[in-house]
Amino acid sequence: MSRNGGPVSERGFVERLWYGDDAVASAARMVLMPAERIFGGVVGARDILYDAGWLPARDTVVPAVSVGNLTVGGTGKTPIAAWIARGLKARGAHPAVVLRGYGQDEPLVHQTLNPAIPVIVNPDRAAGIADAARGGADLVVLDDAFQHRRVQRVADLVLISADQWTPAIHLLPAGPWREPLRAVRRATLIIVTRKAASDRVVEAVHERLARVAPGVPRVSVRLDPGELTKAGDQPGTTPIDSFRGKTVRSILSIADPASFVHQMEARGIRVSASIFPDHYAFTADEVSKLARGFDPSDVVVCTLKDAVKLAPYWPRLAPPLWYVSQQVMVERGVGGLERVLDDLAVSRSSNSPTAG
Repeated sequence: MSRNGGPVSERGFVERLWYGDDAVASAARMVLMPAERIFGGVVGARDILYDAGWLPARDTVVPAVSVGNLTVGGTGKTPIAAWIARGLKARGAHPAVVLRGYGQDEPLVHQTLNPAIPVIVNPDRAAGIADAARGGADLVVLDDAFQHRRVQRVADLVLISADQWTPAIHLLPAGPWREPLRAVRRATLIIVTRKAASDRVVEAVHERLARVAPGVPRVSVRLDPGELTKAGDQPGTTPIDSFRGKTVRSILSIADPASFVHQMEARGIRVSASIFPDHYAFTADEVSKLARGFDPSDVVVCTLKDAVKLAPYWPRLAPPLWYVSQQVMVERGVGGLERVLDDLAVSRSSNSPTAG
């Protein structure tokens, strides 16, 4: 995987710090250990206050389910939250997705994946839920809200990525973890996700979780690349395997670009990638410069998360911009996940004007 483009060195440093096993990475984590302990102390004190009821969680006008994680990005949260919302709609609910709107991409991805499901962006989750209810929603999916304990929810789904798993858990800033692993004990369901991780790694994650939170049910979900779709107003799709044996050029501003590359390579597709920080806000000039770097014969493939930002600025004379979405495939515990969705659909408030 080649790395071209803009602020790659910053991202590379953070990845090496968090996931590297060399002497430099270990020394850097050691230096950051005091800051990690302070962060852990603040997080722990906050959880104690919520667990004891000294910090109250606000009631919501319609039931809410959170889909979140314990780490900084890369777990597949957005496609799974969209999949959950779609599953609830199929069960007769009128869901809305509420998120704080960090980055310009997440709301656009939800709108692309589920055009018929409202997306509410509001840093105040309680206000966002109220807005959704006024718009006719009788159930709300909170995207990235496991740590947001200020509002009540009927279920907490927490995602753990097998692709980014390391046996040693380090909190921010020495590692990517927002909370210690034991925080999964307050989850309703743990979803172990993978894009390219091996069966052995997935099983190791399940074994660790079984020891840490034996009372919380677990499922496994694979995020698998689906067909390729042309971005923007250029309609067209093609099977991903149509590029087998070829080299594609990619522009990636996602939390875990390595897993995307491994997914493509597993299909026999070579990737030459320009990598940018997660949620990178591309300007029109930057997109134009990137596009000028491609030959007319190049195949340019990105993720949906990148396509919603690149497509508005993509030059018409540049090679077509393709994106691949992640298909959600339940590999283990499908019955448990279905029951959670069934229970959520039943939990709709009887006071909601659209519940029935």
